[in-house]
Amino acid sequence: MRAFQLAMAAALLSCAACSSDDEGTETTIMTAVADIEAKSGNTTLQGTATFVQQDGKTKLTLTVTGAPPGEHGAHIHETGDCSAADAASAGGHWNPATHDHGMPAPTSHLGDLGNLTVKADGTGTLTLEKTDWIIVDEGDPAGDVTGKAIIIHANVDDFTTQPTGNAGGRIGCGVIQFESEETISTKEG
Repeated sequence: MRAFQLAMAAALLSCAACSSDDEGTETTIMTAVADIEAKSGNTTLQGTATFVQQDGKTKLTLTVTGAPPGEHGAHIHETGDCSAADAASAGGHWNPATHDHGMPAPTSHLGDLGNLTVKADGTGTLTLEKTDWIIVDEGDPAGDVTGKAIIIHANVDDFTTQPTGNAGGRIGCGVIQFESEETISTKEG
């Protein structure tokens, strides 16, 4: 699955220059990836979270297989550590601006992703784009998704219960790591 996500990111990279209306400009595209593994007794869940930053926005594509069907809360957590069997090592929701938990919005946790819908065959995809997320190869400025963990929860996020949305145990966890940076130049003529 990760190979598919990386191929999609590469396709975005190669098309960035061909779709530009401005000749003679440069676009920098940065990518971060998390490989998600099963936690809390779930043995089949796996997935990939791919973040692609371009033109002042960062887009997340989260895909899973082997997950229980239904709605599952998904969040970015503050610590890039999935070593605990229950993923408690990932800490709490990533919330650098100390907002209340809620639906993905500028006034909620920066790590609030909403709910991932998993079909009867155990597959699910969630996409979300934010201007507040950035990808940095080194350092940890505000908004940097790298070094954090992405968590898939056992239950639906109710968007109101503070501070977690009552989303239940952590059935999947992956550490978000810097993947690549590429600058694409368009040429005149």
